[in-house]
Amino acid sequence: MEHIVFLTGRLALPNLERVLTGMEPAPFTWEVREIGLQVAGLMTADMIRRRIATAPSADRILVPGRCRGDLAALSAHYGVPVERGPEELKDIPRHFNRAAQANRLDDYDIEIFAEIVDAPRLDVPEIVARAEILAADGADVIDLGCLPATPFPHLEDAVAALKAAGFRISVDSQDVDELLRGGRAGADYLLSLTLDSLWIANEVAATPVLIPREPSDEASLYAAVEAMQRRGRPFLADAILDPIPFGLLGSLCRYQRLRERFADIAIMMGVGNVTELTEADTSGINAVLFGIAAELRAGAVLTTQVSRHARRAVREADVARRVMYQARETSSLPKGMTDALMTVHGKYPFPDSPDEIAETARSVRDPSFRVQISQRGLHIYNRDGHHVDTDPFALYPRLGVEADGGHAFYLGVELARAEIAWSLGKRYSQDQPLDWGCATDRPVDDRLQQCAPGPTRRKPSSGASTRPECVTEQP
Repeated sequence: MEHIVFLTGRLALPNLERVLTGMEPAPFTWEVREIGLQVAGLMTADMIRRRIATAPSADRILVPGRCRGDLAALSAHYGVPVERGPEELKDIPRHFNRAAQANRLDDYDIEIFAEIVDAPRLDVPEIVARAEILAADGADVIDLGCLPATPFPHLEDAVAALKAAGFRISVDSQDVDELLRGGRAGADYLLSLTLDSLWIANEVAATPVLIPREPSDEASLYAAVEAMQRRGRPFLADAILDPIPFGLLGSLCRYQRLRERFADIAIMMGVGNVTELTEADTSGINAVLFGIAAELRAGAVLTTQVSRHARRAVREADVARRVMYQARETSSLPKGMTDALMTVHGKYPFPDSPDEIAETARSVRDPSFRVQISQRGLHIYNRDGHHVDTDPFALYPRLGVEADGGHAFYLGVELARAEIAWSLGKRYSQDQPLDWGCATDRPVDDRLQQCAPGPTRRKPSSGASTRPECVTEQP
């Protein structure tokens, strides 16, 4: 059986042992080693190397998730794999349950068509710049949305520039001439052809997306599909998704009937009528719609991000298609794969109970403040006391930082984050930004970079910043 050595600090030691004991029977044997520092999250690779002279007798060494430094070099030094565990020790059981499923969201089978809905109003450089953003978020095909009664004289130039930049392109128009122009310019797809305009597919090489004459006219869509099948040409078929409450359920049934009639054709589902026209967080809407698309085995989804509340729709779509593919292919529920679509609430927001936090607070012997949250509220403590409240303003008079502006500012930021996390039920970690999933841009956390050492409370000096960087201690 594998033997794992867990490295930690003094304050975390009791909780870590409690968590590991609670895992019994664990799929490994273990021991905990405290390396002579107080805060486990401040551990670095250099510090470990200085304080542990010889390699522990272990098959693997697990260090705290926030440990900074080059663990590959540390592994080479000891001759034993050194790995980061989860950032919160309470997540260790889930960490080991998921270890065998790492990197499982690499695969998907739904392509994302991301529409630039106002392409005629943008010049070519603006269209290319928009396409680069959409592709970075996960779009596979850039859809040029044409506008009714709006000239698009630079359509051919836009298609050429996008193709030169390596993008696949679709042209989306109700105007026959624009579809022909787009196809002749080299567009890969044309949205959308009905039974009446199917002749366009004979004029250009672009793959057509077929739609019914009217959303309820399923017979015309079936006839268009059968015509393309006779020609032996590739195509996609879209039954048209209607908005809430104007036929969404009926349109979903249309998609189901389309799949039942044509078991092997490529289906496209346009989701913008639901994500754009429903004022609700789109991450959850996309999760559901891509789950339906996965059940349909749809080949493509057309999405937009026009409304401000839908500005992350492409990124959400990219996450959702991967999650739902994995769920379908493994016959499992779409749970425990990623938190990226849980933008507002956390699944495990309060890893520590009030009693556990109080126990840790009693062990603190320095003046630096620690901030945590539990179901009871916000906890802030140092060697001088442990205070709990749901209102940061109620905590401020108890902290004694009135004469230390930099420290007061720092604690204000941290308590504000803690209050938001407590109110919504999100995970909070001191000195870390709140995790909003794929709803926001978040810089990659470079674990080779180390936080500058120093206490949260600093004495101002001439010309020196009083901004506390983090809760740290000298190595």
